[in-house]
Amino acid sequence: MCERLRKNTCLILLFAVLAKTKDNLRIAFEWKEMDFKYENAEARWTAIENHEFRPDNVIPFGLEVYRSRMYVALPRWRDGVPASLAYFDINEKSTKSPLLIPFPSWEAHNLADSDPELVSPFRIRADRCGRLWVLDSRIAGVLENTTIFGTAQLLVYDLHNDNLLRRYKFPNSHMKQGSFFANLAVEDSNCQYSFAYAADLGAPGLIVYSWAQDDSWRVQHNFFHPDPLAGNYSIDGIEFQWDDGLYGLALSKPQEDGFAILYFHPLSSTTEFSVSTSVLRNKTLASSGEIYHNFKVLGARGSNGQAGAAFIDPRTEVLFYTLPNLNALDCWSTTNTDYSTDTQGRVYTSAQEFVFPSEVKVDTEDRLWVLSNKLQEFIYDELYPGRVNYRVFTANVVDAIANTVCDTKMKPLPEIVETELDTILDAVINSTKEVSASGVVVKSLSGIIVLIAAGLLILV
Repeated sequence: MCERLRKNTCLILLFAVLAKTKDNLRIAFEWKEMDFKYENAEARWTAIENHEFRPDNVIPFGLEVYRSRMYVALPRWRDGVPASLAYFDINEKSTKSPLLIPFPSWEAHNLADSDPELVSPFRIRADRCGRLWVLDSRIAGVLENTTIFGTAQLLVYDLHNDNLLRRYKFPNSHMKQGSFFANLAVEDSNCQYSFAYAADLGAPGLIVYSWAQDDSWRVQHNFFHPDPLAGNYSIDGIEFQWDDGLYGLALSKPQEDGFAILYFHPLSSTTEFSVSTSVLRNKTLASSGEIYHNFKVLGARGSNGQAGAAFIDPRTEVLFYTLPNLNALDCWSTTNTDYSTDTQGRVYTSAQEFVFPSEVKVDTEDRLWVLSNKLQEFIYDELYPGRVNYRVFTANVVDAIANTVCDTKMKPLPEIVETELDTILDAVINSTKEVSASGVVVKSLSGIIVLIAAGLLILV
């Protein structure tokens, strides 16, 4: 029994070492401060002198990739954000810190207008129909002198020509005390019958918008609310409490009935939930109190498992989600009926370079993109312009999930390999006993792990 336990311990240590040394993501872009492409240097300095542009107040929060462009949402947390939505060319390799180009134009971001087109978007989503959906809170200066320009809105742009296709302002009835919309998902299997889902984290609720009907309705459910025991955060030495509700939204591909599954979680929670969009898209049903039992509790992520942004890769059906408290990105295969810590994989983590991952997306070329932005420092302390503060990581989805439990290619060890592995482990353990018996002290387990790894390579 002891020998078997020792062998199992060696295996656990081996695979733990291999998993931790796996580098599943690489840095594609990074910035000390975000900067914009002005007409010329003089125009830029004029904007800075007039306090229209304060680089220290511009922080990337959401991102999206469509063809050769990466779109970045830059909410107006403070003054000095000249444009709150911008893009750059990801194929331009001359720098890792590209300048941002306002989208769709400088004029669209002019807060001096009586009804500005764009105020403070938090999330953006490019759909398969060539449209960019923008969720705009229309609240500027949430960390300073707050100005509300109206109810939250959805803007939809044609990415073929950057024209505004539709602007939909949420009805007053959708806005509750404390409402704050900061996340978005779009169901786009049918371009003419698309649906958008906007998460209200301040007054927990979900807004469903129908493209065909140009109408929306608000959905209420207890699962949208925060867990009072999951409000503590400790990130890079900064401790704080948040009581944010519904936040992470991720849509599956269409199921057999033609509807998708919406996976969701409050920010201050360690539990994942789901519901079929067949429930949400039915205005009469979704607006009633009869939907309670249509929502499902999937499981928990464990200690410090508060999750932020989420996204499902439609090809592998893997759910990716950020873990701010752990400076990590995890995954779970939605084809797995068990949602537990045993079935969730660690894609990437770094206490230095991956501080507060705030966004995750998969584009049409199977590339995973993750943004980290040190949000906790931006809100509660200050960012230092002399160091890199914002990073965009990337990898092919298959490479990102390699050697995790989400890896679709992972297979159990065949019985013959297990038998041979037992032989190798017996030999290693016996050798260790002989060395110890001879009076030589074994200082660490690393040598044993190396031997086991060598044996595994022989088997493979």
